[in-house]
Amino acid sequence: MLLCVSVTTRGCLRIYLGAAPGVGKTFDMLDEAKRRADRGTDVVVGFVETHGRARTAERVRDLQVIPRKSVVYRGATFEEMDLDAILRRRPELVLVDELAHTNVPGSGEHAKRWQDIETLLEAGIDVLSTVNVQHLESLNDVVETITGVPQRETVPDSVVRAAEQVQLVDMTPEALRRRMAHGNIYPAEKI
Repeated sequence: MLLCVSVTTRGCLRIYLGAAPGVGKTFDMLDEAKRRADRGTDVVVGFVETHGRARTAERVRDLQVIPRKSVVYRGATFEEMDLDAILRRRPELVLVDELAHTNVPGSGEHAKRWQDIETLLEAGIDVLSTVNVQHLESLNDVVETITGVPQRETVPDSVVRAAEQVQLVDMTPEALRRRMAHGNIYPAEKI
């Protein structure tokens, strides 16, 4: 349980830090949200990306979801988190997946989702979020050296350090390969 003792009305941040994509960060975050809701906490989903995973979508169905807003950018329509709707709703706890996400230009006042989360925290709303280790700004060059792919979406390490709790989510390489082979991480055409 996320316990935050503060003399201010600032919310608390708990981050599920994944060692790799597909290890179960979002799943763990949703399980914690369900436990909190069962104990009477006012929980909403601000933004959770299921990536088409049926078992993840099942867990989202048990919670109130704030509808996403549609944003047209360069002729394409994108769905983004509706920060204003969450602030109007004022839940005790909001789930905001993908901390390092870059918001579509014109979708709100912030360029990055971690900045949206900062606004929620300042409003006194507790946040559960997720991020993979390769999205930490200080590891960007190391990740590119190892994978050959630069991470375009990063989050400052200071944001993660400022969280009240950081929970590492990991699994064995064999289990991760099985999840991938069964299509539990990416569709077969993306593996």
